[in-house]
Amino acid sequence: MNGNERVAARAVSLRDLQVSERRKKVDKMFAMLLAIQYVAGIVAAFVVSPYAWAGKERVLHIHVLIAVLAGAGIVVLPILLAFFEPGKAVTRHVIAASQMLMSALLIHLTGGRIETHFHVFGSLAFLAFYLDWKVLLTATTVVAADHFARGILWPESVYGIANPEWWRFLEHAGWVAFEDVFLVWMCLMSLREIDASSTRQAEVEELQEQEQLKTAALEMALAELQATA
Repeated sequence: MNGNERVAARAVSLRDLQVSERRKKVDKMFAMLLAIQYVAGIVAAFVVSPYAWAGKERVLHIHVLIAVLAGAGIVVLPILLAFFEPGKAVTRHVIAASQMLMSALLIHLTGGRIETHFHVFGSLAFLAFYLDWKVLLTATTVVAADHFARGILWPESVYGIANPEWWRFLEHAGWVAFEDVFLVWMCLMSLREIDASSTRQAEVEELQEQEQLKTAALEMALAELQATA
């Protein structure tokens, strides 16, 4: 293997290591975030849902049970994967789907309030920390399927009204796609920067190794001259 091949192989190794370590940290971040959102969902079910769904009269609603059981069903698997299978592709895709399902749950618990829909956009931005555009595709597919299905079966839980305009789903999907364009571009650009820095580090290591070999060869030659003198 010549010098250029060694540099290329080392650069790939450094790049993979850096990206892998980053994704493991993001897995742990989402494990904590999902746990916090689970608790927040239960609190919202007690505090917000009774008013959001029952008007001015505050009553204990079935949404408390939904928050506890559905929320647990959403967060348990991704949290386990984050701690036992960190850095793997399946882990981040499960986390992406679960994060979008948590958005759907919070939107439901707040009666489709428009403010809660911003949770989707924030979640996509956080998922971009993985630097994996396929994760964004998974998240987008899940949130689009949720809005489409509930928009037909139970539109009030998504939009807060019983008879939304037929194009409301397309409006939401359009804004998500708009954000995805920039997040995917950011992911690809960040990966190129990591590739460049890894290549520079590999080149520096190769130069250092060559200098060490030259120094060792020179010291050996001097030792031989001294021995024959």
